[in-house]
Amino acid sequence: MQSRGSDAAGGVAKISEGRLVVREKPDLIKGAMFVDDRGSISFVNDFDLAEMRRFYVVENHEAGFIRAWHCHVEESKYVMALSGTAILALVYIEDPENPPIDPEIHRYVLTSSDPTVLWIPPGYAHGAKTLSPDTKLIFFSDASLAESQIDDFRFDAFQWDPWSVVPR
Repeated sequence: MQSRGSDAAGGVAKISEGRLVVREKPDLIKGAMFVDDRGSISFVNDFDLAEMRRFYVVENHEAGFIRAWHCHVEESKYVMALSGTAILALVYIEDPENPPIDPEIHRYVLTSSDPTVLWIPPGYAHGAKTLSPDTKLIFFSDASLAESQIDDFRFDAFQWDPWSVVPR
């Protein structure tokens, strides 16, 4: 299992088909940025890449674009903002054939100016909304592309709607 930082969110235990199952919750792995007269270095040293099998970068053509909802029952992912800022939202899906109507939504804002990796555990649908036009998100996966394609469930972008930015 990947190291998810020192402030792990823990899990929820339940009985499923006569066995105890622990569902882990999403977690943030904090990084940092070092700046001097030469420039800057961003890093997340507590993110262990040992079990990652592939990565990909997502960039939208415009700010405000939503890519959602995408779920894997077996695969876990990690995501970080390489540039710009985005809302990332996650919803636990116990049964992808019967998604919940009003689930708990885990909502995060990732930005390249605050290096942080978000862990998306297996069983969580995820989506993103770009908040700035230059946003690039890098995703790391613990599954091959072939494994991911047979463990793929998709839902409408507004199945759940955590995308509003409320003035305050």
